[in-house]
Amino acid sequence: MGTTRRLFLLATAGLAASGAQAQQTGTQPTGTQKAGAGWPDRPITLIVPNPPGGGTDFAARLFQEALGQTLGQPVVIENRSGGNGNVGILAAARARPDGYTLLLQYSGYHGANTALMPDIGWEPNRDLAAVGMATLAPHVIFAGPGIPVRSLAELVGHIRENPGRVTYASAGTGSIQNIAGLQLAQRVGAPMLHVPYRGAAPALQDVVGGRVDIFITTPSSAMSLLQGGQLKALAVASEARLPALPDVPTTAEAGLPGYTVDAWFAVFAPAGTPSAVIEKVNAALRAATRDPKVREVAAASGVVLKPLTVAEMETLARQDVETLARVVREAGLRLE
Repeated sequence: MGTTRRLFLLATAGLAASGAQAQQTGTQPTGTQKAGAGWPDRPITLIVPNPPGGGTDFAARLFQEALGQTLGQPVVIENRSGGNGNVGILAAARARPDGYTLLLQYSGYHGANTALMPDIGWEPNRDLAAVGMATLAPHVIFAGPGIPVRSLAELVGHIRENPGRVTYASAGTGSIQNIAGLQLAQRVGAPMLHVPYRGAAPALQDVVGGRVDIFITTPSSAMSLLQGGQLKALAVASEARLPALPDVPTTAEAGLPGYTVDAWFAVFAPAGTPSAVIEKVNAALRAATRDPKVREVAAASGVVLKPLTVAEMETLARQDVETLARVVREAGLRLE
């Protein structure tokens, strides 16, 4: 049994024990419980299933102040990392569905984890209720100095001419970057060699060092390297160009239409949370996207604010569960 799996099982055992104790004392939540008419009348906990730093934590902190102001109560961020996000996600799924515990979810975890790790204790469509979008994070195809390409067209040709020899980095097996590389290889019609890392930072170091050829990732972590000339941005894998990278074409403009890689970071609640509470948080999220401070920070970081209704967020989440899980299964990816 791998380290990730062991840590997750130990943590979830603790959660199960605390849940059993709550049930014995009559405090175990049920799906029929209703939030009070005065919700919220105390601070709201926003669980982030990652350590501080990174896209999930960034999205939570980007919205934290604005949400608190609109809802009239502080929003307290609680980082609960471990088990490829499963520790924090399971804690949120098992929380009392009264609106006082929310989850800042990452699309990679939401869509792929149940396919990557069987028996993780939660199921996205069953145990979590969509609330609304925080940020959309388009990915950019970055190339390092070790590969002789300066455009997406040149990269596609190079991959085809060197099947199985072009390397691509990821932040770990089953990550969005891993899946993006698999999808790119499928579109190009030639395999690439996957090189997984424990996070984006070490992956970028090896791409910049010329030890790995490309990295398909969000631009926020790579902007300084790009501006310093250590990376080449070949294309934005999204529907529109990024304000932070106005001269970088989209994949469609560069000759690869239909290839998009957009990670999202969204708020979810435990299943059974009253719809009135969910709608109130959704309205606060959408209001935050109009906040000048939130808009300024988002634009500078290369993330997109895309307010969605509850129904729109639920549809997107269900689509990604189907799409990402299928890619994971077809590729035979597993986390032990």
